[in-house]
Amino acid sequence: MELELRHLKTIRAIADAGSLTRAATDLGLAQPALSAQLKRIERALGGELFERGRHGVRATALGELVLERTRIVLPAVTELQQEAARFARTPRANARFRLGGTHGPLLGALVVRLADAAPDARVTTCTSWSERELADLLAEGRLDFALAGTCGSAPPPGAEGLVWREVAVDPVFAMVPEDHPLAHRAELDLAELADEEWACVPGDGCFGDCFTAACARAGFTPRRMYETDTASLVHLVQAGRAVGMCRATFPTTPGIVTRPLTGTPLTWRHLLGWHAVTQHEETAATVLAQARMAHAGVAAGSASYTEWLAARRDTSGGPNALPEAVS
Repeated sequence: MELELRHLKTIRAIADAGSLTRAATDLGLAQPALSAQLKRIERALGGELFERGRHGVRATALGELVLERTRIVLPAVTELQQEAARFARTPRANARFRLGGTHGPLLGALVVRLADAAPDARVTTCTSWSERELADLLAEGRLDFALAGTCGSAPPPGAEGLVWREVAVDPVFAMVPEDHPLAHRAELDLAELADEEWACVPGDGCFGDCFTAACARAGFTPRRMYETDTASLVHLVQAGRAVGMCRATFPTTPGIVTRPLTGTPLTWRHLLGWHAVTQHEETAATVLAQARMAHAGVAAGSASYTEWLAARRDTSGGPNALPEAVS
């Protein structure tokens, strides 16, 4: 049996209800039918999702993993359904999407989502390490939309007539070789890395200054910072030459692990920008929703980020809440 969206909704309903009987009532099913469906779902996933007891059901470790994914997937699918309807009503005069972005998995994920949502549209990309260059390309009409980012609450790239909206806010993680003495830790204290050299990707924002300030708060001055492309950054980390700084959505890479920093001293705000005059409001709203869906998918694919989000929910008793920035 292939896992379907309705199966995830069933799992979520059972967890929320706390018992099969109550969940069956909520879903409008007979309790034996729900039990049989749950068994089929568990066979498809390879193990039990709930422990049955006299007072109801409790999620197993596998169940918690699946539930953690449903918290990302189900709201994202609901948003997709709403935005798909809006997209269908959008005038189709613009049969192309010229996308710009800094290097990272989010741009590729957005391309896939737009290609699926608008199969007849032409999608092209332009990448740059410079947020200001992307803003200029938008202002000049050479791009339709741009994915950029800012450190923490820093303002977005400035250019007249541009609109910027927040896609997501991620913590900045540290990237270390898998044989690093601290690689086994669930999170790393920045002060414990004081003797390391560092590496990050280039940019014309304030990340370097924010990183130096975070190190100062931790009681040290960073020894050296390599600004280099992603492939070279990964090589420096794999070779044990430097600790890399990366967004929490950085894809799994052989030979390295990514770990959150204690206290989340640095965050990265993903933004989508467009020109207010040249973009139709409905089209912009749809592309923004697709970008948020793309981010949710990329985040769900990062084991270290998913674990970090789950730990924050367990600690706070609610959804993850990174500092909210104005866009």
